[in-house]
Amino acid sequence: MKKIPLYFMFVTMLFIVACSSEETLETSLHLPEGLPSFVQESDFTEIDWERKAVEFGEREMLGNENKSGVIGANTSSVNREKWMWHLWGIEHRELTVVGFHKETQTIHQVLYKGPSGDPYWSGVTGGENNGADIHMPSNVTLPEKGEWAFLLYTNDELFDILVFDIIS
Repeated sequence: MKKIPLYFMFVTMLFIVACSSEETLETSLHLPEGLPSFVQESDFTEIDWERKAVEFGEREMLGNENKSGVIGANTSSVNREKWMWHLWGIEHRELTVVGFHKETQTIHQVLYKGPSGDPYWSGVTGGENNGADIHMPSNVTLPEKGEWAFLLYTNDELFDILVFDIIS
């Protein structure tokens, strides 16, 4: 009779030791200086890497239909390229774009003023264009190829996430 409680205690202790000695890898993101304060580390856990942007509309727009899309994202963006951001269901006039590279787990400014200008996080949008409620042209440069998530913020809140494979 004493063997069963003793056995149970042994198994329980083994379980506790195994659980407490297991290494947990916690990767903490480095939030770059100057990142808008409303961007939270927890926003990056919202990225669904399986939900890739799809082509829709007549203008080869890539994105999440009836939510957000980009014209120009199908070009090489390791070099500076012009992208036009489109959003539906929103009237706010400022858009913040935060780039996140999957492989390196790094956050980047990806918007640039003109062909040789400085990077920026947020820009003022224009009105309706290509069926969207608001739009914003920008120059985009990405430091490397790979899978990228673009976190889009309006009214200081996460609005949508676009996931692209940048191959060149």
